[in-house]
Amino acid sequence: MEEAKKNNRWLYNNKLKPLAGALRNNMTKAEACIWKYVLRAGMMKGYTFRRQRPVLNYIADFLCKDLMLIIEIDGITHHDELVFVKDNARQKALEAAGFTVSRFTDNEVLQHIDAVYNQIADWIEHNTSV
Repeated sequence: MEEAKKNNRWLYNNKLKPLAGALRNNMTKAEACIWKYVLRAGMMKGYTFRRQRPVLNYIADFLCKDLMLIIEIDGITHHDELVFVKDNARQKALEAAGFTVSRFTDNEVLQHIDAVYNQIADWIEHNTSV
């Protein structure tokens, strides 16, 4: 993980910056909720998360560089077979680059935000010295 952090500069995809900005301005209700109540401004155990962050050839919903952790929020379109296949390929590529990808559904975020918070916090506790 340390090596990936040192070399993560190459992971940022500047070509996707305009699209990422547009996505930040048009977040889904679940994305806005997890941002406001869980990930914004160091609320998650002091770690900084970024919204709609270009990485490799993808845009991660939320990314913490220090943790090499990506949080993805999956809406109803992620139930489609083609989207599911693309999600799996994307996750494998991100994991090969050293990231951990944690996925939550819109429903989990909107109906069980405390459980989502606890799952992320537990991951951080088990994978850091915090």
